[in-house]
Amino acid sequence: MTRPVRVAIVGAGPAGIYAADALLKSEAAQDPGVSIDLFERMPAPFGLIRYGVAPDHPRIKGIVQALHQVLDKPQLRLFGNVDYPADIDLDDLRSFYDAVIFSTGADADRALDIPGGSLDGSHGAADFVSWYDGHPDVARTWPLDAEKVAVLGVGNVALDVARMLAKTADELLPTEIPANVYEGLKANKALEVHVFGRRGPAQAKFSPMELRELDHSPNIEVIVNPEDIEYDAGSIETRRGNKQANMVASTLENWAIRDVGDRPHKLFLHFFESPAEILGEDGRVVGLRTERTELDGTGNVKGTGRFTDWDVQSVYRAVGYYSQELPKLPFDMASGTVPHAAGRVVDGEAPMPSVYVTGWIKRGPIGLIGHTKGDANETVACLLDDHATGRLATPAQPEPEAVTAFLEERGVRYTTREGWYRLDAHEQALGAEQGRERIKVVERDAMLDASEPRS
Repeated sequence: MTRPVRVAIVGAGPAGIYAADALLKSEAAQDPGVSIDLFERMPAPFGLIRYGVAPDHPRIKGIVQALHQVLDKPQLRLFGNVDYPADIDLDDLRSFYDAVIFSTGADADRALDIPGGSLDGSHGAADFVSWYDGHPDVARTWPLDAEKVAVLGVGNVALDVARMLAKTADELLPTEIPANVYEGLKANKALEVHVFGRRGPAQAKFSPMELRELDHSPNIEVIVNPEDIEYDAGSIETRRGNKQANMVASTLENWAIRDVGDRPHKLFLHFFESPAEILGEDGRVVGLRTERTELDGTGNVKGTGRFTDWDVQSVYRAVGYYSQELPKLPFDMASGTVPHAAGRVVDGEAPMPSVYVTGWIKRGPIGLIGHTKGDANETVACLLDDHATGRLATPAQPEPEAVTAFLEERGVRYTTREGWYRLDAHEQALGAEQGRERIKVVERDAMLDASEPRS
């Protein structure tokens, strides 16, 4: 092969960009070279960094600077606002590329199978995150009329949701939140936020820094019940072998023994409370029923048969993300992932030639952003091995201009890397007018308009 290896990456979040980086650093990038096209259904890149990270976490959003260094490489093109499979499907991609990597992530809520989940006032955390992060495909308003709110789950998403519900709108105004989110949060009536986990402090999936940040707000009083600080042999072993788990448990212990202060918003962290039912009247949430659990010696828990009804008017289910099924690819409904062998997509017993996965669609929505690099390296190594041994299918139209001609013939209004930088500058200019770093543009058409060249 004298031309570069042509690779399509579907999904321009960290997983997809890390895969591009691995390709660009490979020996194949030197000879015969690589040519990479990133396809993203949103007009802007960066996936859950833009639409899944809370706006008061600029430290995490700083990862964007590193991703930009990859995005700027001349061997890479960005096609934003291109939907798989509506605008381009697997057969189309195979006709243009030697290999296709899917890195579409996970942005839906994993189901929680308890009664009352469909009541008015029962929300998926992912939907709330999309709202406050200004996702263009969700409603512009959010019901925030509950004074007492429950959040189910003890991961970082649960912390983000709880923190956004407990903070004041003015605390969040310096961030990039758009005007509709600020106005929505100004009307928020929540005075108590209760976070529930069915296991104990040693099993919480918070990262230490995220947990400690809860206590930094002048308006949030974090409260932990001393009775919830309990460990068994399995929990002690976890603390000894996991530095982060030990730091989380130590922070929770310190909060449990201190006096409760007078900050206006109370945020309770409850452990050993397993959600059993969301209670309703006339179709609306009026409470949450939990079963008290106890440790069984291994770090797991069992039910005690003792139930408590909590007075809350809204419930947020933060029990994990779930990937969307991808047409023309196999899908494991239980795990929400595409079956694969080291990144090679497997349909039944046989691998699908030239088709790969990386990131959360590959391994499920676990781990931090940085963990995605290992996924990308493994997947790209398999792709390059298949290239070296002649197992990649030969595309009918490998010329880069064939893709742009295809999208233009279909009337797809796609954005480019240069268009993203125009949108980026536009958002920063909106922020500068109000003394803020950025104000995020929400409407899809407005994002597309800002991405167009200035006339």
